[in-house]
Amino acid sequence: MRILLCIFIALNLYAADATLKIQKDVEQRTRIALVDASAIVNNTFFKILLSDFKISGHFLADTTHHIGDVNSDYLLPVLKSKEYVLKFALSQQNGTKLIIRLLRVADNSEVLKKRYAIPTKDKMPFLAHKAVSDINNALNYSDISWINRYVLYSRYTKARHSEILLADYTFHYKKVIIKGGLNLFPKWADKEQKSFYYSAYSGLMPVLYKINIYTGAKQKIATSEGMLVCSDVSDDGSKLLLTMAPQGQADIYQMDVATGSKTRITTFNGIDVSGKYVDDESSIVFVSNRLGYANIFKKSIYSDAVSQVVYHGRNNNAVDTYKDKIVYASRESKNSFGVNRFNLYLTSSTNTDTRPLTTTGTNQFPRFSIDGSVIQFIKHRGRGSSVGYINLQSHQSLLFPLSGRKIQSIDW
Repeated sequence: MRILLCIFIALNLYAADATLKIQKDVEQRTRIALVDASAIVNNTFFKILLSDFKISGHFLADTTHHIGDVNSDYLLPVLKSKEYVLKFALSQQNGTKLIIRLLRVADNSEVLKKRYAIPTKDKMPFLAHKAVSDINNALNYSDISWINRYVLYSRYTKARHSEILLADYTFHYKKVIIKGGLNLFPKWADKEQKSFYYSAYSGLMPVLYKINIYTGAKQKIATSEGMLVCSDVSDDGSKLLLTMAPQGQADIYQMDVATGSKTRITTFNGIDVSGKYVDDESSIVFVSNRLGYANIFKKSIYSDAVSQVVYHGRNNNAVDTYKDKIVYASRESKNSFGVNRFNLYLTSSTNTDTRPLTTTGTNQFPRFSIDGSVIQFIKHRGRGSSVGYINLQSHQSLLFPLSGRKIQSIDW
């Protein structure tokens, strides 16, 4: 069990980022300026707003931190070159409150006015995300509600101990929700992000649990000797892809949540892990050592045929999918005594077109947003780590520094 667990975890431990930064034509993005009317200026909140506008791919935000009055319609002459001005006032005296007014510069008209409030201060980043997504919707741009979602991740604390946390996408908000023992591989159980699955490796056999983040209700889903990881959940939540090793070799199984019955999908006498649904959930892609090294393969759930997806690199050890899109991490260096370079690539299950998403550094843990428009990843470079995002449509990219303990796995 320990050997298999180490092998599987090793496939997920590399982390990185270094993005290919291709700027969208600035003329295609809406020019917006921000005017802060807060009694106490919060530079972190201002920077989060700028990040939200940038990664949306729809806005070109002025980085100058203007100060003004939220209730006044007056616009400074320097703002006349913009298309819109966002006036906002943040207060954190009793909980967190936010007022926003979006003004159209051409006619000085008010496009949007909203008030937000939450009872705590630590969730302040989510007010910024909600305000920007509402502004985006008010201007009829394509949806960016993914910025409002929780990030779920596990990080190591000490030997055989880890904790599971919730974060906003910028990691300015972080909250530990499970600690004590070895708790790994959290995976959202539903689109609404009410519950998630995770594997506990603290007893004699690994156990897969499901827990509700609002009520704390915890349910034992399955146990298995050797290894037990939930790598994907069907669109309606009725089926799970599990990696298990009851006979000593890791294979991928599909589990019916309602009945608990499991169907073995792969039967290779080696290591098959990290199964992900693709092609309307009729097939899976997964990581396997069938070629003597980690690579990405595809298999129909209903037949035995297996096909190779990736034809370059000697260690392609992480994968995620959205419909027919496939993103994977590929090792592009061979360093026996140091950190290797991993880059991210985007391909498809229906053709052979492949394009690089990153060009430098060690990039790992690629994850699609819920709408498939953005890819999240973790980067290790030098002694630092960051969480990164790449907007596949606008090619905008962002990095947010991470500090502290090493991330074991992540879901979004």
